[in-house]
Amino acid sequence: MPSALSRLGTPELRASLFQFSVYLPGAVSAVFLGIWLSEHGLPADQIGLINSLPVLGLLALNMIVGRIADRAKDWRSVIVVLSLLAGVMPIGLFFVSEFWGILLVWLACTMTNGSIPPVIDAATVRMTRRNGTDFGAVRAWATVGYVAGAGGIGVLITVFGASAFAPLFLAMSALRAVIALLLPRFRAPEHQATLAQAAEPTKLRDSLKLWFVLPLIAFALINSSHALIGGFGGLLWVQNGIPDYYIGPLLAVAAMAEAIVMFAWRRFGGRITARNMILAACITSLVRFTVMAFSPPVGMLFAVQMLHGITFGVGYFGVVHFIANWTSESNAAEAQGFATMLQQGAIVLSLAAFGWLVTYFGSAAFFASTIVAVIAIVCVLVSLRIRPPKDAH
Repeated sequence: MPSALSRLGTPELRASLFQFSVYLPGAVSAVFLGIWLSEHGLPADQIGLINSLPVLGLLALNMIVGRIADRAKDWRSVIVVLSLLAGVMPIGLFFVSEFWGILLVWLACTMTNGSIPPVIDAATVRMTRRNGTDFGAVRAWATVGYVAGAGGIGVLITVFGASAFAPLFLAMSALRAVIALLLPRFRAPEHQATLAQAAEPTKLRDSLKLWFVLPLIAFALINSSHALIGGFGGLLWVQNGIPDYYIGPLLAVAAMAEAIVMFAWRRFGGRITARNMILAACITSLVRFTVMAFSPPVGMLFAVQMLHGITFGVGYFGVVHFIANWTSESNAAEAQGFATMLQQGAIVLSLAAFGWLVTYFGSAAFFASTIVAVIAIVCVLVSLRIRPPKDAH
């Protein structure tokens, strides 16, 4: 039996440890940022800008970073550099107190933080495919880390208040930077031939055919509805008479369902093609958000929130494997960055439109997500019609 020390040396374990830390800074900001900004005297419209403008900046940056990562000798070096940069950017939070200063510092924090997940996911899926190990069991630790971080840090806000935001955000960012130094190499040694290295095409622009882009658009559309729950779900639930003490558990059960799907992925993931995973997520999203539009009771809300394991967990894995199936290692991170760019763009547009819909329609605004899910289903079906799945997938 291998010792604990030898198991610590496995690439998958070191990648899992880093995945656990990837979203810890995001967990801190999810709990504290809005309150911290409010305590600095920023009105709601300025808080909205601080949250949305960095996402716009990430739209182009993710593809640029992905291209640089793909051209590096190994994805590891780019992940480490990004983590180190993200580890020092929060220092600026201690020296700003007005809108423009906070916006600039938070822009730097968000753009370095947000550039890490597409690269680490692209690198991890390639490594686990080559080693014959389970990508799901590695990626699931990112969700576990976020849930553990948000849960544990959420308790601290009652003890220290929003003033703890900057120290905690810096601490979690620095911790991730240190863990990044333990990451393994992700690419195969140059003398080893791999299926991914032999795959064509070798340039992302050669892959951007309609049949390839449509499934990525489909997931971006349904994923934008997930952002609506984070932005408006709690508000609408309380307005509909759901006690506020259910809000945290309702959000937590969705993340738990996602983590369960990821840990169990290897048991059933190989039995369904990548685009059918995305299609299943789209169909489930249609059900989930149609039910939510009718302002269901809390018991039903818990049930539909558990569908997050499919609408996000299965859908996200579908996207990652779809990209890995049809691109090569020479553009893996850039392709994942392109998919992330589509997702972020859809989120920005959805959040802007949904705020207006909620004002006039309340929970019935979720019917917009129903329509979006139908469009997403059509996108995947058209892609399958144009280009059937590979026999091997």
